[in-house]
Amino acid sequence: MMKVQNKLSKISMFFSLFALAFILGGCSVSPPKQPDDLCAIFFEKDDWYDAAVDMNEEYGVPIHVPMAMMYQESSFKAQAQPPKDYILFGLIPWGRVSSAYGYSQAKTMTWEDYINATGNSGADRDDFADAIDFMGWFITQSHRINGVSKWDAYAQYLNYHEGWGGYKRQTYNKKRWLVGVANKVKARSLKYAGQLKQCEDELNRGWFMKLFF
Repeated sequence: MMKVQNKLSKISMFFSLFALAFILGGCSVSPPKQPDDLCAIFFEKDDWYDAAVDMNEEYGVPIHVPMAMMYQESSFKAQAQPPKDYILFGLIPWGRVSSAYGYSQAKTMTWEDYINATGNSGADRDDFADAIDFMGWFITQSHRINGVSKWDAYAQYLNYHEGWGGYKRQTYNKKRWLVGVANKVKARSLKYAGQLKQCEDELNRGWFMKLFF
């Protein structure tokens, strides 16, 4: 009888630990509570700030630009996906309208190009550090290919949405709604930039302490 109770106790403990790990894991990938405030985002998720700093040091891309673009693309949801496509009078689901996935909403082929170019073979689209590194890489390529400033959130977003060839052909001129969205991304990036100036010293102090202690 005692052995059975011990086994049941161990099983109960195992499932309790599993549930706790699941809850904690869910918390770690949940969107930030205050997505309109870049300081609040980074104070809540300090590992995101570490990843953003790494991206900035690697590519020279200002942090507020990809963060504004990421907000627009996924609202900081790790497993964000585009809506499903439907056939037969819109009744039967038939995959997704795009292969975009994750924080950055990177499409499968573009993500594979990033992996091949950077050698980051273990990168996942639902990992924030990988997603913002991808965006830093993409923004850098937009600068190299189309001469767009890394600080120009408006033009960078148009590159991101239309691709480098589409931006060069100015396909966005036929999409008034997209130009409107790009202006929203620009406005958010400027807002984020102003916020980051107010808390960057404090964030860097925390980053410095973690680096050496």
